[in-house]
Amino acid sequence: MNTSYVLIDFENVHVKSLALLKGDKFRVKVFLGPKNAKLPVELVLAMHELGQSADYIQLGVSGANALDFHITYYLGKLTAEDPHGHFHIISKDTGFDSLIKHLLGKGLHCKRSASIEQMLGAAPTTAEPLTTQPKAAPSKRAQASRGSGRAEPRKGEQHKPAAPAVPPKPVSVPAKPKAAPMAAAAKAKPLLPVTSTVQTVIENLHSRGAARPRTIKTLCSSIKTLRLNLNDEQIADLVAELQILGKIKINGPQVSYKL
Repeated sequence: MNTSYVLIDFENVHVKSLALLKGDKFRVKVFLGPKNAKLPVELVLAMHELGQSADYIQLGVSGANALDFHITYYLGKLTAEDPHGHFHIISKDTGFDSLIKHLLGKGLHCKRSASIEQMLGAAPTTAEPLTTQPKAAPSKRAQASRGSGRAEPRKGEQHKPAAPAVPPKPVSVPAKPKAAPMAAAAKAKPLLPVTSTVQTVIENLHSRGAARPRTIKTLCSSIKTLRLNLNDEQIADLVAELQILGKIKINGPQVSYKL
């Protein structure tokens, strides 16, 4: 009895059941890639039932076609050890076909299948054709009407002209409402009374010379110490106002002055 070696490309075909591979003539090898860390419980139990007839081959390093090369290596090793065996690759990768053709030319028995069922001939390769009822032959009256392009009126009926096609009514699409101008937006921020407040800040910064704050964070903290009764949002608006006036220049978190 020839031994059947089944090499399963688990990266390509996630098999679960090995029920069809029970028996002394089968030797199963499941090739796992680095990303196949979790296996189906059904597969693990099935491999356990096969005992020494089945084993895993884990690939530790990822790479293009790395698992395919490992399968090719083990296939060559097995054919050298048992040239009379039957060798099966379970994979949908057609890249194995040229190798299989070469092995067949050497007199070895080798085959690639997309599933275990297909390997054993249990899976149909083509769908069964659908049965359709034959169409009844058209009557002479229908054939005559089809040839003239219009239906023939029955006896006692007058041929009425077809009603003119009514064009569909145009569908009016409501126009999108225009966005409200920014000045009228409900969430627009109120302008600060910059006449006195901004001037106070500018004079304070001018008097400090080289001790002026060098970051936005320290500038905001410095303005807060002036006790101008401004909250954090108003202080941020004041800093923006200084930038608009050209008194400061902001580059990332850094601040420079033109007072």
